[in-house]
Amino acid sequence: MHRTRVIVAVVAIPLLYLYVTKLPAIYFLALIVVVNCLALHEFYGMYRVPAAFAACGIGCSGLLFVPHLFALPHPLSLQALFYAPVFMVLASLRLFAVRNAENSLSCLAPIGLGILYIPTLLVPQWMLRLQGIEWIFFLYLSVWASDTCAYYIGRQFGRRKLYPEISPKKTVAGGYGSLLGGTLVGIVMGIVSLPSWGAVKLGGFGLVIGGITIVGDLVESMFKRDAGVKDSGSLIPGHGGILDRIDSILFAGPALYLLQRVFA
Repeated sequence: MHRTRVIVAVVAIPLLYLYVTKLPAIYFLALIVVVNCLALHEFYGMYRVPAAFAACGIGCSGLLFVPHLFALPHPLSLQALFYAPVFMVLASLRLFAVRNAENSLSCLAPIGLGILYIPTLLVPQWMLRLQGIEWIFFLYLSVWASDTCAYYIGRQFGRRKLYPEISPKKTVAGGYGSLLGGTLVGIVMGIVSLPSWGAVKLGGFGLVIGGITIVGDLVESMFKRDAGVKDSGSLIPGHGGILDRIDSILFAGPALYLLQRVFA
């Protein structure tokens, strides 16, 4: 299994690098939309959402990308307005497709939560891409370094469990490793790629990302434990599903974008 994970990473990372650096920015948005659809499909599958409702939820989630796809002014404000028709469509589908009121909330809850959870948290990655490719590299590298340091430091020094009720394998030492990994990437990026921001400031950004990475991973673990599944899917050999791969980035992306806006 470990060998498979390494092989997939060796192939996927260079392809992602070329995709992000060599193609126009709009292709990155297209990638986010595809990732959104796949991750939402997995999320709905975890909670056994009926196919018709899942398809409607995935289709409605696409509305949130419309202001960004057409480069409309104030896209985040317009995106917020699209939640109204999304709710109207989903609630109307439940109203007319099922001829009783029983379990209507439990039917709609995972559909609506999936839309809040995945596309809403993916959009800030597009906003970061518009600020420059360096910010996407900062995001991905800091999350990767946080995950990697958390794994190896936790494996070597981990004794005390971090949150055994949700993720029994995570340790406090691994949590410190995550903070260390994010901070180191921030310092390096502040020196090499984004010198105008400075190593100290971006090191602080990386520290925050290292912390929020842990939370993002635990949130998905919470959902999986609630749904009674080990992985969100099996699309990526050795890695599980798409949602398993982006759970940390879903939280780290908005955090980094907010930090960038606040401290610009």
